[in-house]
Amino acid sequence: MKRFCKSVVATYLLTAGAVLAQEADMDALLAELADPDTGNWEQVERKIRLEWSKSGSPAMDLLLMRGRDAIEDGDLDLALDHFTALTDHAPDFAEGWTSRASVYFQKELYGPALHDLGRALTLNPNHFEALSGLAVILEETGNREDALEAWRMVADLHPHRPETQAAIERLEKEFGGSSL
Repeated sequence: MKRFCKSVVATYLLTAGAVLAQEADMDALLAELADPDTGNWEQVERKIRLEWSKSGSPAMDLLLMRGRDAIEDGDLDLALDHFTALTDHAPDFAEGWTSRASVYFQKELYGPALHDLGRALTLNPNHFEALSGLAVILEETGNREDALEAWRMVADLHPHRPETQAAIERLEKEFGGSSL
């Protein structure tokens, strides 16, 4: 029994160390992306997206890939099936919720999209894609002040995308340039 306990403790310590190292790497990537002076932001963004796409389970990663492939093929119903299976089996995987929200948005099902984006942002508050999706839906549904605030939050995380700055400028003009 004592040998078993030592084995369990050793496994935990090795796993915890790896998880902490991954979190530190992600924190460094997010800090680099948030720096307006970062010149290689596209590469940093790609690394972040790649990490966010890793569920920790080959089966769940396959569902994510199949859902994305279905979107590329224009089969939103099949994509929705894959992403729903993904969120059912991996409810703590933010990318699954973000991906399903994207399908709901494309199908103009804004309520379910908002629900899934909320879940994704609860799991990963730094998910600039989920936050961008939220901003777009808020703007399209007439919640323009909230959309402006969401776009500003996106810019805090990822100040490099021209479309983010364009949305902020467009909405600030609408509100007379005031900071809400």
